[in-house]
Amino acid sequence: MIRYALRRLLSTIPVLWIAVTVCFFILRLAPGGPFDGERPLPPAVLKNLAAHYNLDKPLLQQYVIYVTDVLKGDLGPSFANQDFTVTQQIMGGFPYTLTIGGSAFVLSLVLGVFVGCLGALYQNKAPDYWLGGVLLIGLVLPSFLIAPILQLVFGIQLAWLPVGGWGDGSIKYLILPVVVLALPHAARISRLMRGSMIEVMNQNFIRTAKAKGIGPRLTVMRHALKPAMMPVVSYLGPAASYLLTGSLIVETIFGLPGVGRYFIAAALNRDYGMVLGTVIFYMGLIVLLNLLVDITYAWLDPKVRMR
Repeated sequence: MIRYALRRLLSTIPVLWIAVTVCFFILRLAPGGPFDGERPLPPAVLKNLAAHYNLDKPLLQQYVIYVTDVLKGDLGPSFANQDFTVTQQIMGGFPYTLTIGGSAFVLSLVLGVFVGCLGALYQNKAPDYWLGGVLLIGLVLPSFLIAPILQLVFGIQLAWLPVGGWGDGSIKYLILPVVVLALPHAARISRLMRGSMIEVMNQNFIRTAKAKGIGPRLTVMRHALKPAMMPVVSYLGPAASYLLTGSLIVETIFGLPGVGRYFIAAALNRDYGMVLGTVIFYMGLIVLLNLLVDITYAWLDPKVRMR
């Protein structure tokens, strides 16, 4: 298992390097710059700023300097917010993003597996239709449409929940954004779980368990759940990655102080350092989450380690 994990970890290094390289040159070659504004700065000030941020050097030399700093753990300065480095801004917003994305991940996994199991056990019956249909609403409608609807209904008309902000960090401020993030992934997980559970329940070892007199609940929990989870586990990596990166829109709609706020502001201001730092940070998270999924998949299916 350790050798398999190391092999998967080493294979992610080229992916990270390619992502950093592509993002660096796209930002540098795009028209405009971080110091362009409605009122142009004096040439002397622009020259000093370019020298301070190494923008006066050849592009290839800028790339080498940046990659060297990244390897040292330094994501560089922020061009728009000079009081804080890129790392400080990301670390300041990440706890909020992690709270929202982690809560949505747990909710989508529990809800999706539960509804998928019920849909398989009550195939083509009322629970299958009703529960699956409710979750499919979150899959069909985009988050930027569901979020205002929930804000209007539960925040304004019923006044049960706040429509945005973080407030004191209590759970009432998390319910709406977490639900908006979790619904589409809960729907996908439920469909994967339903199809996989139906297939597993028709296997010979399940028939043997039933023939021994084991009840439906114990049959599912002891024998059917683990093999039925295989397709779900393979989806958890992309799902977790999207829940952390896809929270950019949700954070903006609900006015949450996560990393998404800094990323969007940096993209609008052409803040090279913040955009690149956020991309690297998110890429690292995606690689780490996919690595954890691969290890979990190998634990569930030992044959994967031999590939």
